[in-house]
Amino acid sequence: MLEKIDPTKRLILAAVIAFGFFAVYDFFFLETQRQASAVTPQTQSAQNPSTQNAAPVAAVGATEAAMAATPDRQVGAGLTGSKNIAVVKTAISTLEIDELGRIRQATMSGQVFESADHSQLELFDSTQTRALEIRFTDRALNDQAFATPYRASSAEINAANAPAELVLTQSLGDLVVEKRFTFYPAGNYTLDVKLSAAAEYFISTGYRPVADSDPMTIQGALVHEADGTVQTVESGDAKGNEAFRQAKMVSAFDRYYASLLFNYEQPFDVYLNRVLDGDPLPFVRGLPELRLGGYIGPKYVANLRAVHPELTAAVEYGFFTFLSKPLFVVLEWIHEKIPNWGWAIVIFTLLVKVVLFPLSHKGMVGMAKLKDLAPKMKELQEKYKDDKQKLQVHMMELYKKHGANPLGGCLPLLLQIPIFFAIYRVLINSIELKGAEWFYIGDLSAMDPYFVLPVLMGATMWFQQRITPSNFTDPMQEKVFKWLPIIFTFFFLFFPAGLVLYWLINNVVSIGQQWFVNKRMEVLKEAAKKAARHEKD
Repeated sequence: MLEKIDPTKRLILAAVIAFGFFAVYDFFFLETQRQASAVTPQTQSAQNPSTQNAAPVAAVGATEAAMAATPDRQVGAGLTGSKNIAVVKTAISTLEIDELGRIRQATMSGQVFESADHSQLELFDSTQTRALEIRFTDRALNDQAFATPYRASSAEINAANAPAELVLTQSLGDLVVEKRFTFYPAGNYTLDVKLSAAAEYFISTGYRPVADSDPMTIQGALVHEADGTVQTVESGDAKGNEAFRQAKMVSAFDRYYASLLFNYEQPFDVYLNRVLDGDPLPFVRGLPELRLGGYIGPKYVANLRAVHPELTAAVEYGFFTFLSKPLFVVLEWIHEKIPNWGWAIVIFTLLVKVVLFPLSHKGMVGMAKLKDLAPKMKELQEKYKDDKQKLQVHMMELYKKHGANPLGGCLPLLLQIPIFFAIYRVLINSIELKGAEWFYIGDLSAMDPYFVLPVLMGATMWFQQRITPSNFTDPMQEKVFKWLPIIFTFFFLFFPAGLVLYWLINNVVSIGQQWFVNKRMEVLKEAAKKAARHEKD
């Protein structure tokens, strides 16, 4: 069947399949996977209450090849970790520190993070491994550590306007563990861990935030290595034997939020445990005197850059990160000039269309030429339907005679697909759009509450199809294409309004461009007819 479809239609079909697969995969497969990942912590804890406050041990050997990667296990009764010994207020959040010296919860501050019932957003599932949990490889020592509370130098720390210090101390017989913090208003902190005696240990970022496990985005663990490469292990994909030597930063993250540990002067080793159904749980190998930077909060690019320029590596866009990052820089620059994210997206879309104009224009002209040849192509297909070799020869002669390229219509359009996907990732992963208003829309990171943008997007897509030349000779293919506006409208009903706005403006500009090409082709054809008549006369 496929061998009967000419190259142009094959490429068009490939584009449709690519877009269709992309949307279906994101909407259905990832939704199931992310919902399972988000629900599992609570359901697993409910089914196994005895493990809720268990103190897991990382089984680490003496050699460098040993991994902190065995599944968690229960170690004695221990402390429940339900008691707070300190509360830290920064400009962006309130951090609760429990009796085991861990960050039990991070509650975001500000109206952007306020729900309909006026409660503030909490980032963590407190039944899972908490940030800054220390695990010793000596099992007896580890059991003791999870049964011995820390002491805090102060119960309340205010770092909302200026840096503030906090010291946590734990006495384990001959071993004293000290965690010395300096918290900053931006939500970042420095942590110095000191042991009074030698003991091998690991410290965790904690289980990733679960505040926004969107089904169409990536979540899991990310490691920024010393050579600048970024490695990501998604939730559900952890094997439990991943090790990263000389890392600069490690992140446990969901769509918008992250728990980070970093040191850009003295790299450290990172190991991943496998927990739940394949979720990665990062650990940093400890030292007798370990210094780390940390950050817990939203992944605003500007905020991360202010903490450390390289910390923007924590913002992950998936496979198209290499394209998405520079595109976001352009969008961010536009927003600096026009401080409204909705209008910034509009201007950004126009700019992208200008840059891609040569490709899209070439594609539209190519499609117009192929449409004019469609009747003759159909005649050749009927005439040589039993001789494929002759059909190909005559088709190539037809293309050559009329200056048409069988790939000229859709290849330029296909070349733009990676850019579209990269922009898709930018707009669906950017927390900068959260709470951003544009006309009646109160949050560009959420779906359009009245479905106005998706319906307009579908309508413009349908109108664009009507004025776009096509050379279909197969009625079934034509019917499939006619259904695309309805299919895309359905998917876009649930997409972030900022993404739908981009696609709508893209369609509107494309309609104008297609109208211009159609008029120009009509003028050229009329001029060619006049020239032909003049030659006859």
